[in-house]
Amino acid sequence: MRPMRSTKFLRTHERRRPTAVTTIAASVAFVLAAAVLFQITPMVMAAGWNGIEPLKSKRADVERLLGKPLPAQSGEADTLSFKVAGGTVMILFVDAKFVAAKRLQPALEGTVLQVVLRHERATDTPETLGLLKNSSFAREDGQQGVVVFRNLKDGIYYTFINGQLKTSRFSPTADQLAGGQRR
Repeated sequence: MRPMRSTKFLRTHERRRPTAVTTIAASVAFVLAAAVLFQITPMVMAAGWNGIEPLKSKRADVERLLGKPLPAQSGEADTLSFKVAGGTVMILFVDAKFVAAKRLQPALEGTVLQVVLRHERATDTPETLGLLKNSSFAREDGQQGVVVFRNLKDGIYYTFINGQLKTSRFSPTADQLAGGQRR
């Protein structure tokens, strides 16, 4: 008996290899889908500093990352200060009064509210940080040479005195605070 050979059967069930055109088309479709996903997904995360994130990090996280705090000043129960390279950092925490005033979820009490870096001898200027041409930052001129650049979307504030960087603040965004409110 002769073996059955059907060339038509073999041709219709052959495994097709992707061509360059189908590979490129699939790649373009993936990139477009990812771009659409990123556009419709709101990014409301505040900028953090050294792994410390407003409304997420707790006191234990801060002490684990920065070590032992400086001795507390009177009246600063919800604040920790640390000596860091280039100055000091002050970490403010959400307290019960803030939770009540902003009608936040009780679980946010004890999380980081704001990170304030106090720069000693910083050489950064608005020009070197690219703030003058960055439309994400709003400029606010104050008295006696004080200029503040604010980025409300990311929760970042830079304060300059006579052109020199004095403080950098990292705070929750308005969207983040609204998202933390009780329903």
